[in-house]
Amino acid sequence: MFQLTNRLIKEFASLDDAKGRRRSGLFVAEGSKCVGELLGTFHARYVFALPSWLAENQVVADEVIEAAPAMLRQLTRLQATPPVIAFFDLPEAGQPGIPTGLVVALDRVQDPGNIGTVLRCCDWMGVRTVVASPDTVDCFNPKAVQASMGALAHVKVCYTDLCEYLSGVPVPVYGTFLDGADIYRQPLTQDGVIVMGNEGKGISPEVEAFVTQRLYIPPYPADSLHVESLNVSMATAITLSQFRSRTLNP
Repeated sequence: MFQLTNRLIKEFASLDDAKGRRRSGLFVAEGSKCVGELLGTFHARYVFALPSWLAENQVVADEVIEAAPAMLRQLTRLQATPPVIAFFDLPEAGQPGIPTGLVVALDRVQDPGNIGTVLRCCDWMGVRTVVASPDTVDCFNPKAVQASMGALAHVKVCYTDLCEYLSGVPVPVYGTFLDGADIYRQPLTQDGVIVMGNEGKGISPEVEAFVTQRLYIPPYPADSLHVESLNVSMATAITLSQFRSRTLNP
């Protein structure tokens, strides 16, 4: 019979921290939707679930544990206790390669909820590769995993030096700026890299030097009072929708 030892509890708790994830080689996902999406892509080390959930779902894992609600409450990071919590092996770091179609590049994005939502937007809009600067938040942070709602199963995330990566891409490099050209009036390509910047500081000067097309998402109406800027995940969604609309209606 499986024993949830203090050592395992401490190891699972350490996954909130990037060092803990690297040390254990694990990341955590919670809830039916998120776990269900990831089970077919990542190797599951432990799956804790209510008997009713296991009866309705096929699970392949090293350890499948029928868990009582009290055990799930002990493990969860969420306010509402989910019916399933899974611990997956961290994948090996990948390289972005030559971009095909649209690629989103994240420059120093810090909030795990933002990167998770960006990945969810990318998944919905058919973007299969996200390239992130080394100082962008880890996409396997528990909050990022939850915000992605399983998008990590469909979107490859590669951490690399953005300047080095962008210097060699044979496609247009787009970036969003307050002094850019109106995105709704600009011709947009089916292939390209779209750079999204830090929540407070935007795209760094070093990365900005590689941007070939500066875009701006204007407020509506333009002369009204409005917030200073958009959240990076909202800006990503609007930008990708414009690129995809041009693909459908060139």
